[in-house]
Amino acid sequence: MPQIVELLASPVHRFVGRPADGPAPAPPGELVDVVRIRAGLGIVGDRYFGQPAHRDASVTVIAQESLPPGIGLAEVRRNVLTTGIAVDELIGKVLVLDSGDGPVSLRVNRAARPCAWMDVTVGPGAWKALRTTGGIRCTPLNDGVLRIGPIAVTVERASPS
Repeated sequence: MPQIVELLASPVHRFVGRPADGPAPAPPGELVDVVRIRAGLGIVGDRYFGQPAHRDASVTVIAQESLPPGIGLAEVRRNVLTTGIAVDELIGKVLVLDSGDGPVSLRVNRAARPCAWMDVTVGPGAWKALRTTGGIRCTPLNDGVLRIGPIAVTVERASPS
């Protein structure tokens, strides 16, 4: 059964400066059990919430199957870590997730390409290895809530925007 494994809503950017210097410290509470999503704005409390430059990429999703064991959202800086969903195959579709509080529709716009930081936070070679499985960047189409745990998943055709 598909699941949400982790959720991240971080108010700060941790990958600043040069990767060789390492990431900034994580703020307390960036890994959460529940996130509130607002249509067209993103995840409430996240660093990209309501930012015009990130409206088409305000929610990021990555599959646990793409990552080495023990690596999670703190290392890859995506918002939603799933298992049982081939998220990288959904570009151009609408991913609908329901963790029990009603469906949350995410228009999948493009791949979330990794950066050189992955070689530091995940391990040597991760930047190259994640080029085709680094997750997806999405626009939320409705307000809703996502929680860690089992989820109902639907994939729909995206309507022309």
